[in-house]
Order: sequence, then C-alpha cells, then structure tokens
Amino acid sequence: MASLAVSRFGRCLLTVIASGMLAGAVVAQTSDGASPAAQRAAFKQAYAAARQGGDSWRSLAAGLKDYPLYPYLQAAALEHDLQQVDRPTVETYLRQYPDLIPSGDLKRDFLQELARRQDWTDFVAMYQPGLGNALTCDALQARLADGAQLDFNRDLAALWAEPALPSACDPVLSAAHDQGLLTPARLWSRIDAAVEAGRAGTVSGMAQWLSADEAKAAQNLALALNDPAAAVLAARQWPDNPRSRQAAALALVRLARRQSNMADNAWQQLQDRFHFTAEQRDRVLNALALFHATDFDDDALKRLIALPPSAQTAASREWRVRVALAEKNWQAVLDGIAAMPPDQQQDDEWQYFRARALGGLGRSEEAQRVYDSVARQSSYFGYMAADHQHAPYALCSTQLAAEPQTQRAVLAIPGVRRAFELFAVGMPKQARREWSQALANADAHTIQQAVILANERGWYDRAVFSFNKGDALSYYPLRFPLASQDGLVPQAEQAGIDPSWAYGILRVESAWMSDAQSAADARGLMQLLPSAGAEVARRSGLPWNGGDSLYDPATNIELGTRYLAQLAARFDGSPWLASAAYNAGAARVNQWLTARSLLSPDLFVATMPFKETREYVARVMYYSVIYDWRLHGNAAPLSTRMVPIGQSHSRVDPPNERRDLTCPATPSAPAAAPTSATNKAGNDTTR
Repeated sequence: MASLAVSRFGRCLLTVIASGMLAGAVVAQTSDGASPAAQRAAFKQAYAAARQGGDSWRSLAAGLKDYPLYPYLQAAALEHDLQQVDRPTVETYLRQYPDLIPSGDLKRDFLQELARRQDWTDFVAMYQPGLGNALTCDALQARLADGAQLDFNRDLAALWAEPALPSACDPVLSAAHDQGLLTPARLWSRIDAAVEAGRAGTVSGMAQWLSADEAKAAQNLALALNDPAAAVLAARQWPDNPRSRQAAALALVRLARRQSNMADNAWQQLQDRFHFTAEQRDRVLNALALFHATDFDDDALKRLIALPPSAQTAASREWRVRVALAEKNWQAVLDGIAAMPPDQQQDDEWQYFRARALGGLGRSEEAQRVYDSVARQSSYFGYMAADHQHAPYALCSTQLAAEPQTQRAVLAIPGVRRAFELFAVGMPKQARREWSQALANADAHTIQQAVILANERGWYDRAVFSFNKGDALSYYPLRFPLASQDGLVPQAEQAGIDPSWAYGILRVESAWMSDAQSAADARGLMQLLPSAGAEVARRSGLPWNGGDSLYDPATNIELGTRYLAQLAARFDGSPWLASAAYNAGAARVNQWLTARSLLSPDLFVATMPFKETREYVARVMYYSVIYDWRLHGNAAPLSTRMVPIGQSHSRVDPPNERRDLTCPATPSAPAAAPTSATNKAGNDTTR
C-alpha cells in the first residue's frame, strides 16, 4: 500500500479516523435501520415537497435527521418562501449550518430579497463583502439610503473595472454621477474597457453622461460593435479625430469577420480619410487578410504573405499554412511553417504538416524523420503520423490502485459524503459544488482516491475534471470510462455505428456530465437538442418523454447513437465528416465539401474555417482510438476512420490490421482533456 501523502490535509483526515470521531459514518445503514436506498427515496420525496414551500416536507423527512442531505430540505423550503420569511428565521438556519453551501446560497438570496424590499436595516445587519457585484451595489444603495456620500476610490473603483454590471448598480452609478464622481476621464476609461470586451450596452450607458459631442463619439463605438456595416457607411461623415479613428478601425475589423469583401471596399474608402495609427492599420490589415483566408479567396495566400511583420499574429501565420494546404502548395506550407516563431512551429500539428509537405516534395527520408518524432505524441496528429509509418500508437497509461485507508479518510469528509449522496439522488450540479468545496485544499493523493470512489459510484466526470493536466493525464482508464450500465455499446451496435466513435463523441460533448446543457439547449451526455431528440425518437419508433428525458443517460445514449447513425448516413457513413456535422451542422459541412471535396481527410479537417470544429473532429477521432483500445486492448488505425471523401465507410468491415498502444521509451505528455462540455451551437471561434 502506498503511503498517504504527508499533507496537512491528509494528516488531519487520518487523525479524524483514528480518533473514531466519525465512527459509523460510512456504514451501510443508519441507527434506525434504514438502508441508503430507502433514505434516498425518502429524501427525494421530502425534497420535492420542500421545493413547494411550507412545512409538509417535515413529515416525509421524519427519519432523515441524521441523513447527510437533511439541511438541503429546510433550505429548499426557505428558498421557495423567501418573500415571506423574516430575518430571524433565516439567521436560525445560518447559525445551525454555518459552513454549508445551502447556507451561503440562502444568505445571498435573502440579501437580494431584502434589497428588493428595500429593508436596508436588516440588509446591513446581515451583509458582508465579497458576495458579488449585485450585492456590493445593494450595500452601496443601503449607504446612500442612510444619507452617506460615495467615495470613488473606496466604493466604485473595483466595480468600474468591470465591462458590465448588474442592474442593481444602476442607482449607484446614477448617484455617483449626481455627486460629480463620473468625470469624462473615468467614463472614457470604462468605455474603452467595454469596447475591448465587446459590451456595446455598457458603452451606450456611459455615453448618456458625456457631453453631446463626446456622447456621439461613444455611440459611434457602440454602433461599430453592434452593426459594423452601418458604422463603416456612417464613418464617411465622421470627423478625423482619435475617437472616430478608433470607431472606424473597430468597425472595419468586425466587418472583416462577417463580410470580408465589404470590409475590403470600406477600407479602400476610409484608409485615406482617416489618419489611422500604425497599430490600427495593422489590426485592419490583419483582419482583412485573415478573414479572406478563412473564406479561401483566390488571393488569400498572397495577402497573408504580404502582411508586414507588425501586423502578423499567431492566427494569421497558421492560416498562411492552412491556405497553402488547401492549395496543396507544399513549398508554401514549408515556408509558412518556417515563418512561425519556434514555439508555434513545434506544435505537433505543424510538425505533422511539415512532414506531409516534405513527402509531397519527394523528400521522403526527411519526412519520415519528422513523422517519427510526431508519432511519439499521444494525440490526433501523433496517431496520424504513426499511420504513415505503420507504427504502434504512443500511450503511457497509469492504472491507479485503490487504497482503503485513504479512502476511509476521504469518506470521513462530510462534504464528500454530501457530494456522493447528492449524486446518488440525481442532483449532480449540487454534488459538484460540494466536491469542489470539500476537496479545495486536498493533496493529489487524496483527490486520486476520491476520484476512484466517485468512479465506482458511476460519477465519471470527476476523473475528467480532476485529471486534466500534468502526470494525471496518464490515468486513461479513469479519464475514459466505459460505463457499461448506460448501454452505449449495445445501443451503438443496434444503431449500426462504431461504439468507440460514439464514446468519443460523448466524451468530447459532455465530458461525462449527464446534466450538461449548452447555450443552444443541447442536453445530456451526447448533447442532443430536444427538437433533435423528438425527431430521432419519431423516426426510430422510440418513446419520447420530453426534453428533460435527455438528462437520463440511457435515454440520451439510445437517441444519441441513432442520431449519429442518421447523420453518418448523410456522409457515406464517414465518422469524421459526421463528427464535423455534429458540431458545426450538416449544411456547413456540405458547403465546405462543395469547395474542397478533392482534399484528403487530414487536409480537409485542417482547412475547416471553424477552429472549434477542427479541434472537435481531432478530439473525437483521437478519443475514438482511445476507446477502441479500452474496449479491445488495441485499436483500428486512425486512417481507417478518416476515409476519403466520397468513399463509403462501414464498421461492418473490420480493418486488416490493428494498432498496439504502447509507451515509447521517452514518453511524451498525453494530450490534454477538455474541461467543459462542448457548445453544440458550433460557434465560429476563429471568425
């Protein structure tokens, strides 16, 4: 047995265990004989009642006084009745459970309620700093109500640095203006910060307190943020002064992102009208060249090469290579990579394409040496390089062993017990909060054992989020769980798709968070939109119980695998093209195919205009190999998944060879894992 790390945290845990203070805390039954399953069922009933308000939950929770989640019940009832409860009732709960997460939430929410009531006496009695900008501004309102004057440096300086503030701050800012604290210099400093953050609303809000001429200049900046096409038209009438130049340059850069040809025309009209600074000119030239490149316009490569050094960025340098790859101009690929700074050149993507270019120029021996170096990486590009050499894949995997003594100490932590119970009763969001608070100061050894315990309970996302850097990336069996109870393998097989690919999609989409929800309302493990779930259920003859059913892992996987199969069928069964469509939409992928269908898969992926989609496809394909290894002990070559465009792909026909995954003599760091669920909206993070 490995020794417990000698951190202060770990020593305290063992002391607790040794002293017997928490003896019986992790036994299977409570003193009244109720099983954990019975307690959880009772809690769910009581919690549902508590969320309706009142005291009806108490009878349902009669046997739960010693249950770790009992404090959540009263907090839920108080939250529901917040507009009726009084300060003594809330403070009684806070005194009883001073360090619990529900107490912090209740205090924050009750303070907001007191501010709504404008009960400043009780508010001041309960308030403490550090509870967020809204309550900070409520506290300032309380001081104003008491007749106090604001001091900018003491009261507003920290808030002023924020690009956007909650509505609770509006009365405070108005009072600051009336007291003469919002000088033009201060207003412009906040406007500039808001412009940098793209917050047009803040710019407009500050403009109201400027003089008429300065307010117009500020509104021009807001227009450049909101409607750059309208701004470049209006700019023809603007005076040539610093603020107009700032707004015009901003509008040109933002317009280039949306409509590069229109921005080009506007630049021709405005570059001589305004005396732009060198920095402004560089930003405009960079944007024009970059977004002509993402549109693959005929002169894109020439424009990128012609950019002055001061106008070049990491993005413009990489797009110089991507455009050359689209043209299969191998010498231009090498020249573009050579023009990158050394650290950018060493990225495994650019080393891989350096080898591709060398091979394309007939310099095979040089290409093989570069491939050999890249193939030592455990990554998408590392595995593609290995395929060029028919070599094993690099994978340095570590299997963590359970240590009962440390695990007993972990289970003695009240917050960890609450986290596990919250997960068990279907409250994963609250479970994650308890986990984070309980283990905030834990050493790596303690976290390792906590993750093993979580994994045993089916709480798989703890490994993904805990083991996302450094040596912990080698814990592949934990980072890439199989979760057989959710039925992915049989469901994928019934749908006619490769289970390893389906696992790869799931792992990238949600990082195993069953309650993941994107900004576009995609839900659950495989991040299905409710509309897509309903359509898949209809077409597949499966039951549909509404959007919330997508948070059930088995339901999500059943529908998600069939959705993947339907999507793959639109692209000749190709898993990599279907992955791109899963992220960016089938319509966009079809547009790219219309333009560049003659490219090989690796070049096509590299020339996808959306950074998010490029990285998404690379992760899915890489993770598919990892999951193939997890399922079978070896893996089908990545190249067999990256079938040429127009060629039919079927998982029914197994590849003639499979790759072993072994640790090279000088192991390289594994590829980093994503730490959040992917946004299914497919937003263009390059443009």
